[in-house]
Amino acid sequence: MRLTLWGWSMALLALLPGWLGCGRQPAASAPSQAQVDPEYGHLLHAQPPLPTVRLWLGPAEVVAEVARRPVEIATGMMFRESLPDGHGMLFVFPGPGRRSFWMRNCRVPLSAAYMDPDGVILEIVDLEPMNETPVPSQSDRVQFVLEVPRSWFARHGIGPGTLVRTDRGSLQEVFFARR
Repeated sequence: MRLTLWGWSMALLALLPGWLGCGRQPAASAPSQAQVDPEYGHLLHAQPPLPTVRLWLGPAEVVAEVARRPVEIATGMMFRESLPDGHGMLFVFPGPGRRSFWMRNCRVPLSAAYMDPDGVILEIVDLEPMNETPVPSQSDRVQFVLEVPRSWFARHGIGPGTLVRTDRGSLQEVFFARR
């Protein structure tokens, strides 16, 4: 009889955690999606670091985070406090077009290179921190944009006509190769 009573006691103890959990509200879970501005489609906070690619602009080298998804492109460098020299963000668009960049919620002074589908720099523009006035490209053939710390291009003698390549080939080969 002791064994049976002991067996019942163990069975009740085994069920106890399940009973204690019944009827409780589930713990609040973290939102499955980050908070996104419904009007502009950007995050309401700095995005986590994105995957990087090593770029060569002539003899100069930049390690660039790659923004490809719409929310990554819309958020860009927003809410970040710094961008180290030799680092940047490469925006990859699905096809060429006229592009326009602004500095909403961006405190870091930047320069941006608008590039054609071959990775050739068409123009370089300076972007003013926190300035929400769009800075449009002159060309409608822009497929890539590289943002770096302000004056980085000038300090390295890089201007329109410079070809930008990756450590794995051309921008087209890396981002649009058929696999």
